[in-house]
Amino acid sequence: MNTSTTRRRFLLQGSGSLSAAALVSTTGAAGDEATVVRHGQIRQSVMGWCFNPLPVMDLARHCRAIGLVAMEGIGASHYPAIRELGLEISLVGSHGFAKGPVSRANHEHCRQRLSEGIELAAELGVKNVITFTGMSEEGITPEQGAKNCVELWKSVMNQAERKKVRLCLEHLNSRDDSHPMKGHPGYFGDDVDFCVELIEKVGSPSMKLLFDVYHVQVMNGDVIRRIQKYRDHIAHYHTAGNPGRCELDENQEINYPAVMRAILGTGYTGYVAHEFIPTWDDKLKALDQAAKLCDVVLP
Repeated sequence: MNTSTTRRRFLLQGSGSLSAAALVSTTGAAGDEATVVRHGQIRQSVMGWCFNPLPVMDLARHCRAIGLVAMEGIGASHYPAIRELGLEISLVGSHGFAKGPVSRANHEHCRQRLSEGIELAAELGVKNVITFTGMSEEGITPEQGAKNCVELWKSVMNQAERKKVRLCLEHLNSRDDSHPMKGHPGYFGDDVDFCVELIEKVGSPSMKLLFDVYHVQVMNGDVIRRIQKYRDHIAHYHTAGNPGRCELDENQEINYPAVMRAILGTGYTGYVAHEFIPTWDDKLKALDQAAKLCDVVLP
């Protein structure tokens, strides 16, 4: 039996170490916390890696208590316990942002990881699998890089369409070189308009855009107008404050309540996942603040 099959069976059968009874007993304290999300029109999720070294299940219980509905960016081994707790998985990972289809040398790797991600997402009832262009490489022209990306994504579209799963291409900024996760110098798909062009060349309802508000603000700006323009291409959102990819507070420049209302105004019903890197001493209070700020309603 191959590794992916073993992993998928594990996910579907649940975790033997965390029974439903155990989860009920361990969530009592978190359940006493005041719910932050009151309206819930924005279906909020969180990217787990941002809150390391906080244990995944501690973060999950807090998310459940304050009214978030999903998590992503966590190891697949946590999926059964997360779902048993009552949270959803909002996005399944794949091949990573560095080793992408811009180079044909990476195609076998990307195809395998995307195929595994599609199968896993389908079995879990998750709609979205993340994908990236990868980093630019010397000797690969922009035209050839674009052709390579489209070719690879088309090669898995039949599977994605059959399984009713969407690949979500994430645009990343290449400007910020202050931290390995605040910016990605050399990333091929660093222009969101160009990423939409690639998606249109694939030409499938299973090829969509992951609109990261932070990265778009750094590279392109005009966030709300782009949300409106690309409404039919967007299948997932990420948040973070700019500059610094930190909290969604008064020290950054993005007006998140206005952005959230713009998202609702397009008729979007998917997830908005918080992917900021906390700088506050209390990381969970930073998440509370973001969740409350984004819990908007249309006027």
